[in-house]
Amino acid sequence: MKLKKAFFSETKRYVTGVILIAILASCILIDIILDNVIFTWIILGVSFLLGFKEALRLFECKESYVPYLCLAIVLWCYTFFFETSIESALFFTMILAGILAYKQKITPKAILAFIYPTIPFIILFTLYRDFGVFIIVWLILIIAICDSAAYFGGRIFGKTPLSPTSPKKTIEGVIIGTLFSVVTGGIFGTYFLNYNLFFAFFISLIIAISGILGDLFESYLKRKANLKDSGNILPGHGGILDRFDAILFGAVTMHYILPSFLPNKSNSLFLLGNL
Repeated sequence: MKLKKAFFSETKRYVTGVILIAILASCILIDIILDNVIFTWIILGVSFLLGFKEALRLFECKESYVPYLCLAIVLWCYTFFFETSIESALFFTMILAGILAYKQKITPKAILAFIYPTIPFIILFTLYRDFGVFIIVWLILIIAICDSAAYFGGRIFGKTPLSPTSPKKTIEGVIIGTLFSVVTGGIFGTYFLNYNLFFAFFISLIIAISGILGDLFESYLKRKANLKDSGNILPGHGGILDRFDAILFGAVTMHYILPSFLPNKSNSLFLLGNL
């Protein structure tokens, strides 16, 4: 009965969720067919700019958004042509901070938007460019399973609040979400990406935990800004950052771990063939 009530209580959320899954599946299929980085760069770029605008709102930037959005567009274009995209984000942020300081109009909260979500979005694109579309599928699968299982698990079994930052989240829900995502992600990483079983489960666990931290971070920003959602572009889900928060944290973690543990995938001890 609890499961039925939890499922039917937010119909709009699930309809939007199905649409998002369909769009994601279509994007992946198109990416595979076209085998061209431009398509993914455009899709992520639109998401980034929408999320960037939401971040300016979350950080309570009082100035006109136009100059910051223009600089964000330039930065995203730079990301397409140069592989030093992470360094470029820091460079642009440093230049912006210096110019604002020179004009004595420095707004630290506006500068924060060039750290989050800018750098995580750039890392998400870099992850795709370095490892391919199926790594992104793996990342999203882990995050989506963790989020969904934690949501329903918390609604049914949740009793102990996880943190005042996000009162609706429960420790029981987080445990259930993490277990489901680790099992699902471990199987996917082993059989579809040919990673060692231990490594696939390890990655899935770390990404699931990172996603939960990303969700808490976004909740904290909204609470400080006295906002329920980062935006309203997605009915039942809120804004772009409400959907990308866990993915962005997971992308940063995955891009950090994969090169560290797999400096040379052809001879890595973590490949399935070396079990």
